[in-house]
Formats: sequence, C-alpha cells, structure tokens
Amino acid sequence: MTTTATAARPVSRWRALRTPLLVGGGGLAAAALLHFRDPNVSGSYGYCPFALLTGLDCPGCGGLRAAHALTDLDIATAASSNILAVALAVALVMAWVVWLPRRLRDPRARMIVLTSRVGVAVLGVALAFTLLRNTPWGAWFAS
Repeated sequence: MTTTATAARPVSRWRALRTPLLVGGGGLAAAALLHFRDPNVSGSYGYCPFALLTGLDCPGCGGLRAAHALTDLDIATAASSNILAVALAVALVMAWVVWLPRRLRDPRARMIVLTSRVGVAVLGVALAFTLLRNTPWGAWFAS
C-alpha cells in the first residue's frame, strides 16, 4: 500500500476528534483542580520564580487566581487578578470550539496556528502588560 492510498482513506469521527476531546478533557481537569484547590492560599501552588527574584509581577502572576475566579463565574475578580489571563482563557476556549468542526473537515487541522508576526505581537503585548503592571500608572493591573 502506498502513502497516497493511506492518505486518501477516510478518517473516523472518533479518530478526528480524539485529540481535541483529550485537550478539552485536560482543560476541564485543570479547571476542576483550580476550582477545588484555591490558589488564593499563599504558596498553595508554589511561588512565581520571577516575582521571588525581582520583586515584580510577571505576565502570569495572578493567572491561577483569575482562573479560579472564572470557575466561580466571577468575571470581575478574575479580571482584577490578571486581565491578560482572562483574555487568554477566552481566546483558548473560542479556539477549541472552532477547532472541533475544523477537525471533522480536516483531521490534521491544528487548534492554533500562529504566524511569526502574531507570535511577536503576543510577546509584545505580554511585555507591555508586564511593564505597565509594575508601574504606578498600571497598579490596577497588579495582582
């Protein structure tokens, strides 16, 4: 059997959706862990090495508290913990929902495909967020 004959063979729905369903299950497991084990207790998930070394908040500081608040559907608390983490969570959920039908059409479709420009833009936003949240002007971004 040649490679073209293997590639032309239709893929079952289960095989096409296996990876997205496993990713979704992993996300639900992480959300359940964050819901039942409160990150607001100091040290419950360890400490941020960046914050320990520099005394500054990194772009992820407050992200676990934001995710915990999202599991309680408390959007205001989540946004005040880390607005960037809330935006990332929303983007990931939307990407996952869009990924399901795309996988049915093309079993090799990826959840997220970033171009180098988008990757640089995301890193730029994270850097700007970090700088802003560690200044007096962006103190309300601090966790």
